Amino acid sequence: MVYKRLLYIASKHTHKAMDAIIELLRKIIKLPDTEAEKFASIANERRMDKGEHFIREGQVPKKIAFVGKGLFRYFYIDGNGTEYTKNFILAGNFITSYSAMIAQKPSAMFIEALEDSVIYEINYTDWEQLKNGHSCWKDLLIHFLEKAFSTKEKRERELLLLDAEHRYRIFKEEFPCLETRVKQHLIASYLGISPVSLSRLKNSKR
Repeated sequence: MVYKRLLYIASKHTHKAMDAIIELLRKIIKLPDTEAEKFASIANERRMDKGEHFIREGQVPKKIAFVGKGLFRYFYIDGNGTEYTKNFILAGNFITSYSAMIAQKPSAMFIEALEDSVIYEINYTDWEQLKNGHSCWKDLLIHFLEKAFSTKEKRERELLLLDAEHRYRIFKEEFPCLETRVKQHLIASYLGISPVSLSRLKNSKR
């Protein structure tokens, strides 16, 4: 009886979390109830520990995931072992190495959980069937691809044309909650500067 009760409680919690995700999706696209049910049926909840990788460089991506709770980062490592943070991904967004997944080639980047997180994974083949079954999922894909392209274009401009002080100010405007949630050397790698330079920037602001 106790075991069944625990299963019931876990099921209620999962349903609440999935309902919240569906509501987020409905803010982006017109999502019919039947499609929402399909999404819920193929999305598997997975809890990830801080420091755990959703994907590593060299792996062929097989899944796409919606972040229900927590924080992730996309990053690269060069031949000398230096890390370059491409982006931080907050709850309410999808994570995947998408270009590698659609080409079924090894990923060039890592995706790491920066906090204990909860994601909802979908196998690539299931996602393809879902996407090809109703136009609302193509609308969702276009939304996130346009968002990713705009972010990439903006980041390139900032790194090429703006100084470190400007980039730091933009980071704080776009990610006001991350200053205390993310280690300083990761913020520095996102800004394209050394941790010492970031420390100097922060001290000068004080």
